[in-house]
Amino acid sequence: MRKNYTGIGFLICFLLMNTLMAQPPGGIHWSKDGAGYFAVENGNIVLTQLPGFTKTTIVTQNQLIPSGSSTPLSVRNFFFSPDNQQVMIYTNTKKVWRYDTKGDYWLLDLNSKQLKQLGKGRPASSLMFAKFSPDGKKVAYVSEYNVYVEDLKNGSVAALTKNGNRKLINGTFDWVYEEEFGARDGFRWSPDGKHIAFWQIDAAATKDYLMLNTTDSIYSFAIPVEYPSAGESPSPYKIGVVNVDTRSQKWMTIPTDPVLQSYVPRMEWSNPKQLIIQHMNRKQNQTDLMLCDIVTGASKSIYQEKEEAWISTVGEWDNDYDYGGWDWLNNGQEFLWASEKDGWRHLYRISIDGKKETLITKGNYDVIDLHAIDEKNGYVYFAASPENATQKYLYRTRLDGSGIAERLTPANQPGTHNYMVSPTGAYAQHSFSNYYTPNTREWVLLDGHKPIDGNKVNEALAKSNKSASSLEFFKVKTTDGVEMDGWMVKPKNFDPAKKYPVVFFVYTEPAGANVKDQYGAGSNRLYAGNMADDGYIYITVDNRGTPVPKGKEWRKSIYRKVGLINIRDQAMAAKEIFKWGYIDTSRVAVWGWSGGGSATLNLLFQYPEIYKTGISIAAVANQLTYDNIYQERYMGLPQENRKDFIDGSPITYAKNLKGNLLYIHGTGDDNVHYNNAEMLINELVAHGKQFQLMSYPNRSHGISEGKGTTQHLSQLYTRFLKQYCPPGGR
Repeated sequence: MRKNYTGIGFLICFLLMNTLMAQPPGGIHWSKDGAGYFAVENGNIVLTQLPGFTKTTIVTQNQLIPSGSSTPLSVRNFFFSPDNQQVMIYTNTKKVWRYDTKGDYWLLDLNSKQLKQLGKGRPASSLMFAKFSPDGKKVAYVSEYNVYVEDLKNGSVAALTKNGNRKLINGTFDWVYEEEFGARDGFRWSPDGKHIAFWQIDAAATKDYLMLNTTDSIYSFAIPVEYPSAGESPSPYKIGVVNVDTRSQKWMTIPTDPVLQSYVPRMEWSNPKQLIIQHMNRKQNQTDLMLCDIVTGASKSIYQEKEEAWISTVGEWDNDYDYGGWDWLNNGQEFLWASEKDGWRHLYRISIDGKKETLITKGNYDVIDLHAIDEKNGYVYFAASPENATQKYLYRTRLDGSGIAERLTPANQPGTHNYMVSPTGAYAQHSFSNYYTPNTREWVLLDGHKPIDGNKVNEALAKSNKSASSLEFFKVKTTDGVEMDGWMVKPKNFDPAKKYPVVFFVYTEPAGANVKDQYGAGSNRLYAGNMADDGYIYITVDNRGTPVPKGKEWRKSIYRKVGLINIRDQAMAAKEIFKWGYIDTSRVAVWGWSGGGSATLNLLFQYPEIYKTGISIAAVANQLTYDNIYQERYMGLPQENRKDFIDGSPITYAKNLKGNLLYIHGTGDDNVHYNNAEMLINELVAHGKQFQLMSYPNRSHGISEGKGTTQHLSQLYTRFLKQYCPPGGR
């Protein structure tokens, strides 16, 4: 029940939007009535009422000083109980792979001002996803792979699961579910507070990748990560329901392929006796929405969709889903869902029995992100950009499907817009930038898109100087008839009579796009200096397969062709760019990170006549080494079409290297494992290919840990580029 409120509450309402669900990262929390928001200000929890910005301090720093301490808790996030009499503080957090989803929780009674720690007998910073029960009398959380419930009156703690360990995970997820489905919080309170539903991931048969730490002790030691690579079966899941009082459990009966297995990336309660889940086959090209009876465990499909390629997961059209929720309508008799079945990503209204389906958004455009549902007034708010795939705007349309999309973002504000819309659709925090206007934030009354804290976006636009920006957008059409968007930064004091070196920045895969009309476009954080001042042309182009709002055909054309179609599009675009006349084709460089690192290798190896220098960071050199959820989603199953994985892998073409390669990888990369580097090294050595290698010990995928690392990487990158692709016009 995220973002969907139909009633008007009290003027000051402490009930937060996500009280009964998993915790998002800290930030603002809307009040239920949508007329105010809670946030941490100078260590205090403050309610700000709109439109007047009247502030009321709800919790002071002094109230957050534990007994025996002189220092207040550092508030990472906070959650009010349903009766508004208690607030739960999330603090002392630690990362679990990407985000700090593990920490300590404290409970403050707003009447007695008593502060006490939850899960006090558990290890420090071990609690995850603590949530109040609907009646506010209990809190449930995960600790060390088990689900616990704590009675707030008497302080008793009961384990709802007892068999959890690194290989049998209750209430949260393994590495790959988190990385590729955005699945972190793995349990849900029932609406009546009598049961908790949870995921159990059985990774017993999933092979470990062993990251080797050779620097933190005299003897090296292995760090195991359960990691199913492409072709390996997923860790089997179970959905269990446990009675909070009796501790009795019931497992849901969900059909799955006994060999290939399947996935459940989404699960919520539809009513106190029934769950709704999203079930996907191994290939991720069939999804079933299923209802599960918690008494019998029986499940039935109410909605099914199939694709030739893959079905996009919810995170691609609802950016804040990572922490749970389901978009219910009509008191739970209907819900909102997205599909690309008509060629565009659109929103549909589906009845709980699956018998009725209504298209809500209509037209030749994609829904980029779902922002809010205002059922009372009959609107859904979403992001789209029908005319320009590099930009993003706020739209709304009627929930009954009777209207057409209405753009709310003013026409005089071209660029990229993000909104945090209040639950009633009355107000929004509006963030804006474009390539020549710095990031600007304002509060708006959505009726008429009227700013209520100063006309900040229009003022920023008035101050900005478009002509001062050296970045320009362009379109390039290849000999294959593919038209792509790109941006380019030309050198300072550009002389079209001269020829300049060009540096291509690439990503190219379905997980990301580069060509966006937002502030910072055209910058290169790795370059030590200013590329334009030094005399480089800097370019990026978004090829087919990138997740831009150009329709399903554009995005899905890369299916089973990652490493081929995207690479050809980039190379053919480069050939067209060379026709501009001021490109020095003897000085052509390309670089990228992760999937962009893979693309860099493929471009160097497959098109050595075009790309003379490459810097590849944290690349997948062999597609068979990457995780099954991601790689199989876009490439199929190696058991059925292994050749596609080989044909798309840079290692297959390493023998063709002619130019200058700098390969960079962190040995502690839990995402793209270091074995990619060593496999590629062996292949290059076997063919007598000279290259440069930089391994960063124990650094993860972002290569940011350790003193001096970022500066060292920047210096390394810049020196190599200047040496093998010298700057300046000639």
